[in-house]
Amino acid sequence: MQYQKLTLEIVVFPEDAEAVIAALNSAIDRIEETRPVFGGEIETAPIEHSGTRRKSALRHAVDAGKTAASAVSSAAQKVAGAYKKVI
Repeated sequence: MQYQKLTLEIVVFPEDAEAVIAALNSAIDRIEETRPVFGGEIETAPIEHSGTRRKSALRHAVDAGKTAASAVSSAAQKVAGAYKKVI
C-alpha cells in the first residue's frame, strides 16, 4: 500500500503560535473522524524576518511589462527620427 505525505508550512507571529497549533490539532482530529490519518506531527521553529520584502511574481511581471513598453516606445522614437532624416 502506498501513502501520500502532506507537508504544510505556515509562518505566524510568535504570540499566535500556540493558538494556531491548537486549531490545527482540532482540524486534524476532525479529519481523523472521516479519513484514516497515519502518524505526523506539528513542529515549530523560530525564524527571523530578513527585513527586506521580496518581489512577487506579479510585481516582476508588471516591471517586465513596463520595461518592454519603454523599449518599444524608445524604438518607435528612433524609427520616427530616422524616417524624418530620410525624408
